[in-house]
Amino acid sequence: MKLTARLFCFMLILIALGAFAVLGWTLAGWVEMDTPVLPASPPRVIPDTDVNPYGANFFLDREVEDWKRDRTVRMAREAGIVWAKQQFSWEEIEKRKNSFDWDKSDQIVATFEKYGLQIIARLDRPPAWARKAKSIPQSPPANFDDYGDFVDAFVRRYTGRIHYIQIWNEPNIFPEWGDQPVNPTEYVALLKIAYARAKAANPNLRVLSAPLAITLGESWSPGSTQWRHMNDLQYLDAMYQAGAKDYFDILSANAFGLRATPDDPPDAQRLNFQRVALARQVMERYGDANKAVWINEYGWNASPSDFPAEELMWGRVTEPQQAEYTVRGIAEGRARWLWVGVFNIWYFRQVGDITPDRSDYYFRMVDVDFTPRLVYLRVKEAATFPQVAQPGIHQETNMAVELRGSWQPHLTLAASAGREIVTRSPGARVIIKFWGDGLELLMRRGPTDGRAWVTLDGQSVATLPLDTNGNSYVDLAAPNESWQVRVPVAENIPRRTHTVELVVGQTGEVAFDGFVVRADGAHEFPWQTAGAFGALSLVSFALCLYLWRR
Repeated sequence: MKLTARLFCFMLILIALGAFAVLGWTLAGWVEMDTPVLPASPPRVIPDTDVNPYGANFFLDREVEDWKRDRTVRMAREAGIVWAKQQFSWEEIEKRKNSFDWDKSDQIVATFEKYGLQIIARLDRPPAWARKAKSIPQSPPANFDDYGDFVDAFVRRYTGRIHYIQIWNEPNIFPEWGDQPVNPTEYVALLKIAYARAKAANPNLRVLSAPLAITLGESWSPGSTQWRHMNDLQYLDAMYQAGAKDYFDILSANAFGLRATPDDPPDAQRLNFQRVALARQVMERYGDANKAVWINEYGWNASPSDFPAEELMWGRVTEPQQAEYTVRGIAEGRARWLWVGVFNIWYFRQVGDITPDRSDYYFRMVDVDFTPRLVYLRVKEAATFPQVAQPGIHQETNMAVELRGSWQPHLTLAASAGREIVTRSPGARVIIKFWGDGLELLMRRGPTDGRAWVTLDGQSVATLPLDTNGNSYVDLAAPNESWQVRVPVAENIPRRTHTVELVVGQTGEVAFDGFVVRADGAHEFPWQTAGAFGALSLVSFALCLYLWRR
């Protein structure tokens, strides 16, 4: 009897172990389905904020060798940097009125395009014939309409290639507003003319205001009641009082860390990274909260420890701190501020005109000889990490979206966040990686709209119509009508990471406006199954113990 009982007990133990194995497999499968690969975050619904944040400042206009320009931009792209802040000097392009030389700027634009970087074009530095002060290249033009003519020519030259321009730079300090008192009202007058001419040339262009130099000091011009340098927050407030609100699409701001960590709180009497939040408060005070803030110059200086203290005007941190703060500031800034978009790191690489005996030499991500610094390596780790969209609504500019082919921005109030991207190029693609159990594409239907093929994880989508070859597609043609629609392309699928690909067909226009990722609970944890296995395991152990003791 004892032998029979123990054999029976051994069989019950095997049953219990099997039950626990199935339970563990069930739990493991549920955890894989129900745990996002990235932390969820609130939707970024303010225009120009649901973007890849990694950018840098470049100086390709100072580089005379083509191979060095190419290598600079290639290294930036390999590090995951997708935005290029680049100055285009008016004085180099239009040396004489209405006589334009585009050769250098064409080469610069082509180099950035080769590696897929989007350009933010800074337009300033008038030619001598246009300046008030002939000896100071940063001086504003004597006739603001001359600048408007240049902006018009530049925008028309690069329509479809450059989608963002910045109007001037740091007009709140000397010498960026020339050898004269700074004047927010005059700058706004220049901004209004530039904005009107740019939008007339390309209505889909985004115009950035001039970034302001962060400064607490206020310097008075001799014998004048006007400032030579003006506190950035006061200057921004004065810009709004002068009517700037309707004449820029994105506020450009500087955000240097100096001697503080990224966590150092904002304070009107301190210069630090979070000072940009005080500029945001000015925007909100004037009812301008639905605009993004893009960081024009961002970073920490890593001068050597033996550098003269009187020359450390940007403060100093160690190279490991520079690398850590740069990456952490971007991550925490985007988590904290839903109104922030691009962070243009100051700077990627100089061309050799700034020497190691100057403190600003030590902002660089890459040395003149192309040796990457630690900040380059840390940014590369963060910026190239695979991006997967989490449940929620996302714009067409989201980091989890990969665009291939020719897509152009189109500003329209009918689109979410006021913008969509459009194409008429057959074969143009949108690739989206997401985590969830459903996805909808936000698209436009209209009389000129065409067809696009859609796949989910490389397969046809059962919920969409199929062509004669068994390929799933979405037909966007709608005669005499035009409206935004949600196109379900994935419903009740296993909750995990998926890839949706949209390929534009042969005819018509296709407009893509974003997407919605769902996690609606179609695949909830199977509690009944788990409960049954658990109960079976407990009963088996109890019976086994009883038989063994007998």
